[in-house]
Amino acid sequence: MTVTPVEDRLRVSGAGLSVLIAPDKFKGSLTASQVARAIAHGLRKEQPGLNVIELPVADGGDGTLNAFLASGYVAHPISVTGPDSDLQPSTLALKDGTAVIETALTSGLAMRGDRPLSPLSGTSRGVGDAILAALDAGARRIIIGLGGSACTDGGAGMLQALGVSLRDGSGAVLYPGGVSLLDLHTVDISGLDPRIWDTEIILATDVTNPLCGPDGAAAVYGPQKGASSEDVTVLDRALGHFASLVAPEAAHLPGAGAAGGIGYAALAVLGATARPGIELIMELLDFESHLAGADLVITGEGRLDDQSFHGKAPMGVLMAAARHNIPTIAVCGSSQLTPAPRHPDFDTIHAITDIAPDIATAIRNAEPLLERLAAQITVRKRSARSAN
Repeated sequence: MTVTPVEDRLRVSGAGLSVLIAPDKFKGSLTASQVARAIAHGLRKEQPGLNVIELPVADGGDGTLNAFLASGYVAHPISVTGPDSDLQPSTLALKDGTAVIETALTSGLAMRGDRPLSPLSGTSRGVGDAILAALDAGARRIIIGLGGSACTDGGAGMLQALGVSLRDGSGAVLYPGGVSLLDLHTVDISGLDPRIWDTEIILATDVTNPLCGPDGAAAVYGPQKGASSEDVTVLDRALGHFASLVAPEAAHLPGAGAAGGIGYAALAVLGATARPGIELIMELLDFESHLAGADLVITGEGRLDDQSFHGKAPMGVLMAAARHNIPTIAVCGSSQLTPAPRHPDFDTIHAITDIAPDIATAIRNAEPLLERLAAQITVRKRSARSAN
């Protein structure tokens, strides 16, 4: 009689073993939920007895809303003013008095379709519309994921949607866009929706940039939104003028430069607080409770590189798992990651580019390739600190 080694039997069945799958999106290819599902399918093909928990995460940027919806929040359809001042459909996530707003879905680049970029006139009004919709839905805590914005208006459009009066020297209402802030003459917050004062507003972001200057919203992120060097100079001057009339000291707060300065307006006028996006989202998703009993954690994102150490979702997951001595594997589209001092390391990194002939194929066939990668992962008891 031939006896199959215990480890081989576990590979076949996965009996008694638990895996937590907590990836971020693969930008331009798959949502975080799709990534988690593909990895889960691959694991179950080889180890059908595994207890697999899918818990997509995000860091405050694109995909934040989907992470909450996948965890039990309810989608609430709304209409918002897009970055080009046209009415567009959007969505909130709601649960137990908490609303989640994703800037990318309310004032984001992705909302512009194939239209040319408009760095000087893009507005953040859609975020303000979403806040009003959240208040109308009964939310008294609002999480705003700051990432993927198409505007550099310091959050002026958001404030206008909420009732703040911004007028030029002739008394006319300020028109949309960051460049218009150069004409700003008076700021009146007396019309701000009073429900704001009874609402906790939290900004989820990994951005610590100030509003203005060489590290500010226009200089660092303006070019991503189509701003030329001349546009950057004009927008930076406009943001500085805006801050001088609202709250000069707040322009230097970490995160003021997030999402084209939406962070500034939220911090300076709405009384918001800023939190590292992945930490906040893991807390709201009760991530720690999902780690209980896990023998392995699998995380990842489209591209792992040295920037991943700075507030990105996979590193937040890795560090949480390390506190419980749970081995963690990264699955990604591609990796240029080098070990960083003072950080734990992934047990292994599996990249789609390792099995795809080129980047285009890796992106186009990401889902089936992820399943193939996941099928190669062996889940062992937690005491083992490696997997391959």
